[in-house]
Order: sequence, then C-alpha cells, then structure tokens
Amino acid sequence: MTLIPPNPPARTDKPLVSNDLRRRGIYLVPNALTTAALFAGFYAIVQAMNQRFEYAAIAIFIAMVLDGLDGRVARLTNTQSAFGAEYDSLSDMVSFGVAPALVVYEWSLRGLGKVGWIAAFIYCVGAALRLARFNTNMGVTDKRYFQGLPSPAAAALIGGFVWVLLDLEVPGEDARWVACGLTIFAGMTMISNIPYWSGKAINLKKSVPFVGVAAIALGFAFVSFYPPGVLFALFFGYALSGYLVFLWRWRNKPK
Repeated sequence: MTLIPPNPPARTDKPLVSNDLRRRGIYLVPNALTTAALFAGFYAIVQAMNQRFEYAAIAIFIAMVLDGLDGRVARLTNTQSAFGAEYDSLSDMVSFGVAPALVVYEWSLRGLGKVGWIAAFIYCVGAALRLARFNTNMGVTDKRYFQGLPSPAAAALIGGFVWVLLDLEVPGEDARWVACGLTIFAGMTMISNIPYWSGKAINLKKSVPFVGVAAIALGFAFVSFYPPGVLFALFFGYALSGYLVFLWRWRNKPK
C-alpha cells in the first residue's frame, strides 16, 4: 500500500503581519516631529516660568510649524497610525493648550488675581474640548473647514500678541485686560461651531504654476520684515475670518 504524502502548503508572498496591524506601529519620522513639537511646547512653559517670554512665544510658533509638518509627512509617506494620532493630540494639548495659557498668565494675567487664572483656564479647557471634539468628529465633518478655531491658530494668536507687545516694550500689566479678553475670545472660539478654512484641500503632490512659488517667496519675505507684528496680524485675521464666513452663510441661508 502506497502512502500518498499530503499536499505541501501553498506558498504565499503575503506578509505575516497585516496592514491593519502595521498601522498600529510606531513610525520614526512623523513621531519624531511630534516629539520636537512637544519639546517646543515644554520649552515655552519653562521659559515662561523663567520670565523669558519672548523665547516662550517663539517656541509656540516653532511648535505650530512642527505640528503642521508631522501630519503632512505622515500622509505623504503613508505612515499614519493610531499611535501617531493619539500622540499628536497629547502633544497639541501641551504645546497649544497648557503652554499659551501659562505664558499669557505669567506675562500679564497674574495681576488680575482670580479673573486672570480663570481666563487662562477657559483657554486651556477650550483647547482640551476642541481637541477631543476634533478626534471624535474625524471623518464626519467637512474636511474643507475646521469646526471652531484650531488650537495651533489659537496658540499663535496668544503667542503673537505677547511677542508683539514685548517687541513694542509694553509691560504685561498695562495690557492685562486686553490680554484677558483675547485669551477668553480664543478659548471660546475654539469650542464654537464657527467654520474655519482648513487648507486640507491643497494637494501637495500636484504641480503648481510658477507664480505660486513666487507668492510663497514673497510671503516669507513679508513675514521676515517684522515677524511679531505680521504673524499676530495674520492669525488675528484668521480668527476673525471664521466669523465673517459664518455671517456670510447666515445672510445667504435660504429662507
């Protein structure tokens, strides 16, 4: 009696680890950028505690740039992961929630007593709620618009305000009520339903005309002319743009 050996298992070239499992991994480049953004936010807190507010404000802007890069790099290199998304949110809470609130409090709001720290807390909790809502509404809302002022833009608004008044040699005590109002405005706008253009419709892989590159070069030159004032004006205008879009939609709403 001849025994017929069983058929050998079919050879497959499929990876042993599924794509879904790999998406739960940790990728070096985007998470390194997120770590750098987190470090910039922590550096801003340390400098604010040491009364070096100009360095603190600049660090907030550096964190904003790094935060914009990590997501773009992850999408361009196809290295998005669940870990990266959670890590990015925690980094944003430090860099754009805690750091700006502490910087503006130490620089100006401390002299207002309870009103000052309550204003700083309103900003901080606004950033936390804004990030939580963004994570839960991901894939549901219109990608062309953010719901509420993005936390990096709110942080840049506060950091830019501190930076420009420091450059003008205006003491924080003299601007405490303006700083208080701006801090509350930023915190409340983050948790509002005001629409803000996201810029996610821009395709970085698509070619652009030469005039587009020239416009970018002019933009860098414009910012370098007077960084504190130009950056503050840009983000203050962005903060107001959402309200203008909201009013335009409300006026043109079909009756």
